[in-house]
Amino acid sequence: MTPISFEFYPPKTDEQRAQLDRTATRLKELAPDYVSVTFGAGGSTLSHTPEAIQRLRGQHAYDAAPHITCMGGSREEIRGLLKLYRALGARRLVTLRGDLPSGMVSPGDLRYASELVEFIRTETGDHFHIEVAAYPEMHPQARDSRVDIENFVRKVRAGADGAITQYFYNADAYFRFVDDVRAAGVDVPVVPGIMPISNFSQIRRFSEMCGAEIPRWIAQRMQSYGDDAASVREFGAEVVAQLCRRLIDGGAPALHFYTLNLAKPTLNVLARLG
Repeated sequence: MTPISFEFYPPKTDEQRAQLDRTATRLKELAPDYVSVTFGAGGSTLSHTPEAIQRLRGQHAYDAAPHITCMGGSREEIRGLLKLYRALGARRLVTLRGDLPSGMVSPGDLRYASELVEFIRTETGDHFHIEVAAYPEMHPQARDSRVDIENFVRKVRAGADGAITQYFYNADAYFRFVDDVRAAGVDVPVVPGIMPISNFSQIRRFSEMCGAEIPRWIAQRMQSYGDDAASVREFGAEVVAQLCRRLIDGGAPALHFYTLNLAKPTLNVLARLG
């Protein structure tokens, strides 16, 4: 059975906390390996991510992994976060460069995810299992695909244990990426990130920001449904389930679902996978 994990974002209001609790409760029955909690640009959700980790561990008994970034942070601030997450019982981190928030000029003491991974290893040894990001369709800011692979290899050699990809809808891009990093001597697990489709305009907006490609045939079919939300959800769930089947059949070590704090889109996909 293929392991699964889920990503949540940290709630900021009581209404969002209630939504997270509902989603966490519904998804718990699927017995994920762990869940992760995102971290805003430049620490904009600094207080909310640890709170969500505590909530997911304490109330829902999840193995919860915080995202941690270096953009805009000093070594001392990152050191303090690592101490906090150790105190909360976290044993896994999702380690990212992050985005520099608008209006902030300095990127902080550490500029790249590879430097952050190296810093975490220096500070905490092997305490944390470290996941880093991978981009099967190339990081939107990379100069070219060769440089992108080199950047990924650098993160792994700095001490990463595994990787989670940006979401994609073209399985060939994932398999090509894995072949390329294996050829570069990297053998850590590369877990596909899966984004269920329930709101096509939202996914299209996300994809424009992060550089993920929506295949033309999917976009055309989605647009043909117009305001028929039920057809969009049905078609979206089947498309993503077929993607997951192909990834599993092709040897993907696990699947990591970007839930957007909603249970139903992920459940609809997993129901089709049995």
